[in-house]
Amino acid sequence: MPEPHELPAVPDVLSAGQVAATAASIAAMQEADGAIPWTAGQHTDVWNHVECAMALLVGGEVVAAERGLRWCATTQRADGSWPMKTVGGAVEDASGETNMSAYLAVGLWHHWLVRRDQDIVVELWPTVRRALDWVVGMQLPFGGIAWSQEAGGTVNEQALLAGSASIHQSLRAGVALAELLGETQPEWEMAGGRLGHAVREHPDLFLDKSTFSMDWYYPVLGGAVRDTAARDLLRSRWDDFVVPGLGVRCVDTNPWVTGAETCELVLALEASGDPDRALRLFADMQHLRHPGGGYWTGFVYPDDAFWPVEHTTYTAAAVLLAADALSDTTPGADIMRGTSLPDFFDEPGAGCGCVSGESVARVS
Repeated sequence: MPEPHELPAVPDVLSAGQVAATAASIAAMQEADGAIPWTAGQHTDVWNHVECAMALLVGGEVVAAERGLRWCATTQRADGSWPMKTVGGAVEDASGETNMSAYLAVGLWHHWLVRRDQDIVVELWPTVRRALDWVVGMQLPFGGIAWSQEAGGTVNEQALLAGSASIHQSLRAGVALAELLGETQPEWEMAGGRLGHAVREHPDLFLDKSTFSMDWYYPVLGGAVRDTAARDLLRSRWDDFVVPGLGVRCVDTNPWVTGAETCELVLALEASGDPDRALRLFADMQHLRHPGGGYWTGFVYPDDAFWPVEHTTYTAAAVLLAADALSDTTPGADIMRGTSLPDFFDEPGAGCGCVSGESVARVS
């Protein structure tokens, strides 16, 4: 097994000791079975859970991180999905969300980059494969991925832009894992090509969630939009969402900045080659830090008040992943840049035929 890695530190913003304290704050909320809820007593969803496991690894909490990854294997359903919400081990919302279910691939690839432990990759690979097979089976004709399936089996046959952009990254990570194990996944590659094309060229075919900052930056964060196009996209709505000195609004109409969205934008900026603005934004959001190492979810600035009154694990996780990307400390620091992932998938050309009135019909 590799030696413990150096902890990230961002000079004049966040020390290695503070990174360790934040990782410990996440570990303190991990439940006995390995689940990492949003905060103590609240629900767990597999996407935020995996993000927390990645952050635990970055912060040196290796045992807790691996308990988190293994929780995914023990709770996956036969079709490859996970319940949208569990509370204390009991299912609260049995519907399955494609973006959430896809994300284990990113978490496992990140673990490989940091630890180079092939045993855990082999152990969890069947879980990843089942998950991505289920997700790819939910692709719509225009290339987006249907966002969820209800407990009774009904598919919500519309796609979310942010969720589909995240799935694009998950498919690349899944193909990277397959290649590591000497396998091929041509169906994932084909689905990833169609999905990347849809995110970049046909954002109007997704559900309109344009008031949410996630829809703005996730095409960059998930890797479908890169280089000059990424920087142009991030400039396009900067003034709508960014509050100087405080962070990023979750919704463009609300005077509420949130730490997780701010740090995800930091990651998108860093991945697009704009580290200076990324660093300024990362420094701006540190007003959400609690002395114990946790982070408040958000801040309502007209009221000068933290809200909700809680420290969320997913906010702390986004902070740690952003710190690692900015400092380029661990071998997994490029997880959002994607330089360790396979080349981009082949995509349909200009005559893709994906713009049609049947764009919300499910692929059979």
